[in-house]
Amino acid sequence: MAQEEQVLAVPRSVVEKAGMFQGVMPAAERYLKVLFAPGAGRYLVRSQAEKDPSFKQIIPYVIMRWEGQYLSYVRGKRAGESRLVEKRSIGIGGHINPADDMALFDPYETYLNAVNREVAEEVNVESAYREQIIGLLNDDSNEVGSVHLGIVHLWELEKPAVSRREQMITRMEFLETDMLRTLREEMETWSQLCLEHLLGN
Repeated sequence: MAQEEQVLAVPRSVVEKAGMFQGVMPAAERYLKVLFAPGAGRYLVRSQAEKDPSFKQIIPYVIMRWEGQYLSYVRGKRAGESRLVEKRSIGIGGHINPADDMALFDPYETYLNAVNREVAEEVNVESAYREQIIGLLNDDSNEVGSVHLGIVHLWELEKPAVSRREQMITRMEFLETDMLRTLREEMETWSQLCLEHLLGN
């Protein structure tokens, strides 16, 4: 019997102490210090964590932009999170696992390892890029959001050289912001919130 996945989470009280919010919070640095302080996080069995809103699972959410266009895709039936199947997304990401630690014993370095692993598992990026963290993402309005906390990364690509690796990624393409606006209602709520933040509305 395969061992169940363990995922990094922090108690909701830790986030509340830093200041709970709804939507995208641009002041990421203050939260990162709290989330990745020694002892703040712990690994939980994923099936339990998905049902326990007293913890927030930390999720990197990487948005890729090229000349004003955003990488977008639709989550197919093989998506790990069944509640997001058939939803359009502009974010690549996933959970942080114990294997991401790689004996570094540094919570933030472990997190950065997870970012790179998650992106590499889902897509192949054959372009140089500039990266920045543009905010934290929280949405307590639905079942999925209530147990997750996103850290939003923006990768500015030099060229649109991205191809899919995961079978769950379908209809992947770079789209202009006007097109994304028309597709808003098809998006998962995290992508809706990020799009609004990026477009300033």
